[in-house]
Amino acid sequence: MFAWLTEHTFAAFFLLAYLAFLAMNAVASRREAAEITGYYVANRRLGGVAVGLSFFATFASTNSYIGHAGKGYEYGLPWMTMAFMLILFTILSWKIVGPKTRELAASFDALTMPDFLAGRFNKERGTGLLKISSAIVIVICSFLYLVAIFKGVGHLFSNFFGLTYEQSIFLALAVVVAYTSVGGFLSVVRTDMLQGGMMVVGALMMFFFVTRASGGVDSIFELAEREETSFIFDLNGGIPFLVLLGIALSGSLKLLVDPRQLTRFYAIRDGRAIKTALWISLLGLTVVQLCLYPIGIYAHFLIVDVTDTDLIVPTLLTSGTVFPPWASDFLFVSILAAAMSSIDSVLLVSASTLYKNVVAPYVLDSKPVFWTRTAVFLTAVLAAIFSINPPGDIIEITIFSGSLYAVCFFPAVVLGLHWGRGSALAVLWSMFLGVSTLFVWLLLDFKEILHEVFPALLVSLAAYIVCSMMGDNNNSDIEAPSQSKSA
Repeated sequence: MFAWLTEHTFAAFFLLAYLAFLAMNAVASRREAAEITGYYVANRRLGGVAVGLSFFATFASTNSYIGHAGKGYEYGLPWMTMAFMLILFTILSWKIVGPKTRELAASFDALTMPDFLAGRFNKERGTGLLKISSAIVIVICSFLYLVAIFKGVGHLFSNFFGLTYEQSIFLALAVVVAYTSVGGFLSVVRTDMLQGGMMVVGALMMFFFVTRASGGVDSIFELAEREETSFIFDLNGGIPFLVLLGIALSGSLKLLVDPRQLTRFYAIRDGRAIKTALWISLLGLTVVQLCLYPIGIYAHFLIVDVTDTDLIVPTLLTSGTVFPPWASDFLFVSILAAAMSSIDSVLLVSASTLYKNVVAPYVLDSKPVFWTRTAVFLTAVLAAIFSINPPGDIIEITIFSGSLYAVCFFPAVVLGLHWGRGSALAVLWSMFLGVSTLFVWLLLDFKEILHEVFPALLVSLAAYIVCSMMGDNNNSDIEAPSQSKSA
C-alpha cells in the first residue's frame, strides 16, 4: 500500500477529496430525503444547471469512457455515428419529452415511470397490469446496466490499484451504496454536478494525451495506409453499417425513454429551468462524446493484439507512456466519477420502482424511505455478484438494455405525450409484441444482417397505434396540466 501511495500521490489526494465530498453531500441531503417525494425527486424543486449537469453525467458513464472509447478500435470511424446520434437525441429529449413530462408528472404526482404511465392512461382497463409490467422491465434493464457499469469499474480498479477484479467491484459497491442510500435523489444530483465537471475535463485530457502519444490528431490518416487498419475508413469495415446504426439507435433512444433520464424531468422546477438544462446537458454530452469516441481509433498506434476492447482505456492509463502520473491519477478519479454518476441514478430508479410499484401495493408499510434504501442495497449487491461473470462486454449489455427500453416505452412515452389516443392495453400489447420480436430476431440470428431494434421497434409502434385506433380511448389527460396552469 505504501508503495502505491508513493507512486500515486495525486490519485490518493483526488480520491480522498472526492470521497469526502460524497460523504458530506450525502449527509447534507439527508434532511431533504426524509419523505418519499424528497427521496425520489427532491420535491420537484431543482434548477436547470443542476439537472442539466446531472442529465448528461448520469448518461455518460463507463460505457462512454471505457466501452464506447474502446469500440472505436474495433469499428473505426463509422463508430462516430453513435456520438452524433446521442447529441441529436439529447436535443430531442429536452424538446419533445422534457417539457410535457415535467407538467404531467407534477399533475399525476408521479414519482416513478410506472406512476407516470398509470397517470397517463388512468381511465383505461389494464392500468394495474401496466404498472407491474413496466416496473418489471425497469428493474431488469436497470440490473443489466448495473452489471455493465460494475464490469467497467472492476477493470479500472483492478488495473490501477492492483486489486483482483472481484475486490474492485465490491470496493465500488461500498462507496456508491453509502451515499445513494443516505441522501436519495438530491444527493445524486448534487454529486452529478461535481462528477459532470470532472468528466468534461477528463474527456478533454484523455483526447489530448492519447492523440499526442499517437503523433498528433492528423496521424489518423496513417492508419489508412496500413493493411491491417484500413478498415477504419470503410463504412462496413468493422461491422455492417445497418447493424452499427441499430446499435447507435438503441443507445440513443434511451435518452427519450430511460427512466433515469426521465426522472430528471420529474424533478425540475419549471419551464425556464428546462431551457437552461437543455444547453448545459447538450454542451457536456457533446464534449464528452466527441473526445472519447476516437480514443479507440488512435489506440491502434499504442496497443496491438487487443482481444477485449473494454481493457483499452485501463491499459492506456496504466502504461506509463501515454499519460504523465498526475494526469492518469486525475483520469482514474474522473472515470470513477463517471461510473458513480450512473450507478447511483440507476440504483435509485431500480430501487424506487421495485419498492413503490412492485412491493408497496401489496404490503402496507409506513417506512417507504427505509425500505427503498434497503432495496438500493440489495439491488447493488446482486448486480455486483452477477458482474463477476457478466454475459457480455459493456457495450453489448448496455445496448441490449437500451433495446428493451426502446421497444417497451418509446410508443407509450413519445406518442403518449403528443397523441390524445392510447390506452393501457395498447401499451401492454406494444411491450409484449415488441419484446417478442426482439428475442425472436436474436434467436434466429438475424442480428448480423439488421440490428434487432429496427424490427422490434416497428412492431411495437404498430401494435400501439393499431390498438389505440381500435378503441374509443381518446384521452384528454395529456392536456390537463397546461389547462390548469392557464386557469
